[in-house]
Order: sequence, then structure tokens, then C-alpha cells
Amino acid sequence: MTAPSTNQENHVTTGATVWLTGLPSAGKTTIAHELAARLREQGRPVEVLDGDEIREFLSAGLGFSREDRHTNVQRIGFVAELLARNGVLALVPVIAPYADSREAVRARHEANGTPYVEVHVATPLEVCSVRDVKGLYAKQAAGELSGLTGVDDPYEEPEKPDLRIESQHQTVQESAAAVFAVLSERGLA
Repeated sequence: MTAPSTNQENHVTTGATVWLTGLPSAGKTTIAHELAARLREQGRPVEVLDGDEIREFLSAGLGFSREDRHTNVQRIGFVAELLARNGVLALVPVIAPYADSREAVRARHEANGTPYVEVHVATPLEVCSVRDVKGLYAKQAAGELSGLTGVDDPYEEPEKPDLRIESQHQTVQESAAAVFAVLSERGLA
């Protein structure tokens, strides 16, 4: 057996989950896709587990009760950890409004020795409602929607995220670079 080249020795093969939590329209998915592009340029295997896609394909039939939201987050956390322990960087832009649900996902990762990074995209409600990417805030204001996270349904902000981003004060590229820096510091990028 030949010895690996220096390049192979230095190649990062550890996966990780990067969970981007925040209000609707905070910028989670946009940052995740920007970060994914940067990581792919470096040859890293990356998957973005978008919350809307997961709800459509993996959590179809779940509603928005606290129990259903918890179940959804646990399903996403299971898939993310599975990918991460197999060398993929799983980027998860999902609201995950309840602290106990996010903590259960972190605990799953810790139990399996899988790196986990929690990023709070801490964009204020006022900014999110102006961005209103999916029109949710307008529907809620018009009385067409109830249970909107951060408005008439709770959002429990992370107390000690690994990184806090205030996307209203920086570009998408700067936000993605901040997450990339944390991954680099931990030997994950």
C-alpha cells in the first residue's frame, strides 16, 4: 500500500451539520446556498436540507402544532446527522422554533460524535416582514394565516449559538464567509 500524498493527508473528510435557525425570511436559505457554493468550489460534499423541501417530501402530512414541528425538526436532524457522519457537510436552513427541539438534534450529534454548528440568523422581525420572501407576513397581516413563527407563534432564540449573524448589517457573501470561518476554525472546511 502506498502512502497517501500530502494533499490527501490534508484533505478534510469530516462531515458536520450546520443548522441555520431564525425567523421566516431571515436569510437562512440564501446564506446556506451561498456557503454551499463556496464549499463545493473546494470539492467538499455538501447538501442543503431546505425546510420547505423536507416538509414536502419527508414530513408531508405534518401540521404546525408544537408536536408536529418537533417531529419535523427531529426528522431533519436525523437525516443531517446521517449525512454528516458520512463526510457530508449538511447545511440546514430550518426555523426550528423551539429550543428543546434544537437541543435534541444537538444531543443526537454529540451522542454519535458528529460535529454540529448552530447559527442563529438573528434578523429582526421588522426586517423579515419587509423581506417577506414567501408572502407569509402579508398573509398573516391580512388574517389569511395564523401560527406564523415570531408573530403569533413562538420563536425561542438560541441562548448560546456557535455563531450569531445579523444579516441586515452584512451582505449574503459576508454572512456565508462568517459561517465558513467557524467551520475552518474547527477543521471542518
